[in-house]
Amino acid sequence: MLFAPLKYIHLLAVIVWLGGMVFSHFFLRPAVQTLEPSVRVPLMHAVLRRFFAAMLVTVLVLLLSGLGMVASVYQMAAMADLQFHMPLSWKVMAALGLVMAALFGHIRFALFKRLDRAVQAADWPAGGKALASIRFWVAANLAIGVVIVTVLRLSA
Repeated sequence: MLFAPLKYIHLLAVIVWLGGMVFSHFFLRPAVQTLEPSVRVPLMHAVLRRFFAAMLVTVLVLLLSGLGMVASVYQMAAMADLQFHMPLSWKVMAALGLVMAALFGHIRFALFKRLDRAVQAADWPAGGKALASIRFWVAANLAIGVVIVTVLRLSA
């Protein structure tokens, strides 16, 4: 039975993703606001480059483990000759999880590229604008993540 280990992996990935967003949004960003843009922007670029690389793996793990859990339950139901009906809370989690993954893709592959170009050009105002866009969408993704956790907790 793969469900239990997949759920464990899934939960760890959720903790890493949400925890990383909380740390960067509420602790790291406010702390570096006191730095000059010529220091702050390259520092955030370096941190986000590492964070987004880890989150790319984390998002893939979440998608694959979630799909694996659904497939595992479907297979168990089929083996017992039962119909599988995915719970509404799972559907909500899956739909919002896909939205979160898409937003992460936008942050990583569009907004972070703007930040990267600004850092390469030492254009600190453009870097600040890119960071502000990243911050907005990270906050949106964090809010969606909190909604998912709340929906699942209320359905338990």
